[in-house]
Amino acid sequence: MNTFQMDKDWLVFHPHPSRPSFRPPPGAVDAHCHVFGPGDVFPYAPERKYTPCDAPAAKLFELRDWLGFERNVIVQATCHGADNRALVDALERSHGRARGVATARAGVSDADLETLHAAGVRGLRFNFVKRLADSIPRETLMTLAARIAPLGWHTVIYFEAIELPELYDFITSLPTTVVVDHMGRPDVSQPVDGPEFALFLRLMREHPRIWSKVSGTERLSRSGPPDYDDVVPFSRRVVESFPDRVLWGTDWPHPNLKSHMPDDGKLVDFIPRIAASAELQRKLLVDNPMRLYWTI
Repeated sequence: MNTFQMDKDWLVFHPHPSRPSFRPPPGAVDAHCHVFGPGDVFPYAPERKYTPCDAPAAKLFELRDWLGFERNVIVQATCHGADNRALVDALERSHGRARGVATARAGVSDADLETLHAAGVRGLRFNFVKRLADSIPRETLMTLAARIAPLGWHTVIYFEAIELPELYDFITSLPTTVVVDHMGRPDVSQPVDGPEFALFLRLMREHPRIWSKVSGTERLSRSGPPDYDDVVPFSRRVVESFPDRVLWGTDWPHPNLKSHMPDDGKLVDFIPRIAASAELQRKLLVDNPMRLYWTI
């Protein structure tokens, strides 16, 4: 029996997402998604900032097939802390069709890292969003990054745009490829050519080891569904400027959304608005994630 009660204001993932009009190219990868629990099998962390609904691997893979994708990259959820058992279970159930991004503490052993690698983990996530995770000293994070570099893993960084000036030097000094979640969460009410987003574009332009996910449309938008028009110029700018270093994902099951729960089929239909050509779509959905996650 699951003894965890989800937060009262938690929005459960869409029960019946529409079938997308856009058909992803063969081999397409949903490169940012999560699994939660189930809590009676994989308990949520005592230090968690939220208690979600269960969102197990079987539901994720059902969605993958419905939307027309072939693979997933599953990112460790903060509600599980550094206990990666739910993530590893999902990777093992995928039969090679999923890779993972884990969370680790300073005391993680080399044997633990090797076990995660064998399961399909290819990166560690560092979360700087204070409302979601407690801060970890940057020296500790730098040490962890140095330890995963020989494995060929990358570092995933989650932060909000206002924090980029303070994090800029830290990010650029990491000894791995760096993937930024959700374009660094820009304020899309500001101009796409404004100084805030310009700093993020500079980060990517001057540091070719830095990649970006153009995911999180539903959490960045102020105009909201179904079109999310205000996010288009930001995502399109990143895709067209850095076509070989961009990834896309559903962000299922959309943790910590408060305004609405998106229809994942409509999120897939957003893709051709930010990657207008078949070539860009293939890079975004197939070539880039396969190169980053399946070649090591």
